[in-house]
Amino acid sequence: MIHEDTYKTIEAPTEGIYTEKRSKFIAIAIPVRTIDEVKQHLEYYQKKYYDARHVCYAYMLGHERTNFRANDNGEPSGTAGKPILGQINSNELTDILIIVVRYFGGIKLGTSGLIVAYKAAAAEAISHATIIEKTVDEEIAIIFEYPFMNDVMRIVKEEGPDIIEQSYDMDCIMRLRIRRSHMPKLRARLEKVETARFMDDESSQE
Repeated sequence: MIHEDTYKTIEAPTEGIYTEKRSKFIAIAIPVRTIDEVKQHLEYYQKKYYDARHVCYAYMLGHERTNFRANDNGEPSGTAGKPILGQINSNELTDILIIVVRYFGGIKLGTSGLIVAYKAAAAEAISHATIIEKTVDEEIAIIFEYPFMNDVMRIVKEEGPDIIEQSYDMDCIMRLRIRRSHMPKLRARLEKVETARFMDDESSQE
């Protein structure tokens, strides 16, 4: 059971190797947060394994797990990217890129053989990974007058959000990050501080 405000990903990059009929499949699982990161890793591994027959991959981004892609890189349609993505899904992971590099061993594996091999290679990389649970966090920015600093700091201390940035100019501005399920309580308490207002209310039209 995954809570709405937690998700699973891997802690650090890992590798797995699978061989079948002299074809060698090298799988690399990498934690990623953005499409740009995905592109950088793909470029790096495509250069590193420039002599490989295929560099296939799948990725899943975001806690909602709606941003994903599978790529067969020249293998028969659905035989590489999909089985890799299937392993990401069956482990309920996100913010992950799995690349599987194939060195052809001279013997064709057939579509079912390829599906099994890419799936096994991806599973091998995941099996070496440390799977961690992260919380889905939200940010809030509050503006208030300096005399109310103690009131705000008391709430921050009791509710425990991370302070991302703070500035004390004419007004005090504080940007906070907290687990999604804890945000309503934090916001409700901050709303009671005199002179306090939220920046996101002003910019939510953008």
